[in-house]
Amino acid sequence: MRLAVLVSGTGSTLEAIANSELSVALVLADRQCSALEKAQNKNIPTIVLERESFGKDFDRIAYTEQLTQLLEEENIDLIAMAGFGTILEQPIYESFNQRILNTHPSLLPAFPGWNAVQDALNQGVKVSGCTIHIATREVDSGPILAQEAVPVFEDDDAATLHERIKKIEKSLYIETIKEIVKQK
Repeated sequence: MRLAVLVSGTGSTLEAIANSELSVALVLADRQCSALEKAQNKNIPTIVLERESFGKDFDRIAYTEQLTQLLEEENIDLIAMAGFGTILEQPIYESFNQRILNTHPSLLPAFPGWNAVQDALNQGVKVSGCTIHIATREVDSGPILAQEAVPVFEDDDAATLHERIKKIEKSLYIETIKEIVKQK
């Protein structure tokens, strides 16, 4: 099974995946980022499909169509989003139906969206965690594949809680991907 990892940032989740027994066929980024260097250090092919805009003039559908075509040309079977900062449109979900995974730093359906960790703290929850789910057009709402809880401590801020979540998130993501690969 050919696995692509979509990245935008530091690549810590990508690095964890690449250091596991999983074989990564391609890393695709929407911008120049340090994750690309980590992929290249592991001899994983990379593609940068750079966004032309981060404003209202961004053509999300055209960008999604280009990205989908690249993944199809590379014969990708499964996609793992790993800190990918671009919300994609319907064309990718048609081509890769039920084959796009995402990880999220909350126990969905609680606290969807970009500020999940801070939102959880603002609500005063005692437990947070991470969710691995099938990505769908509706952000952070696809079928849940795995979840793991993390306690929230009195002195937590967004950074400390997020670091604790990321530690379990990486291993849970890897195990979930392995299960999917094994089933195919």
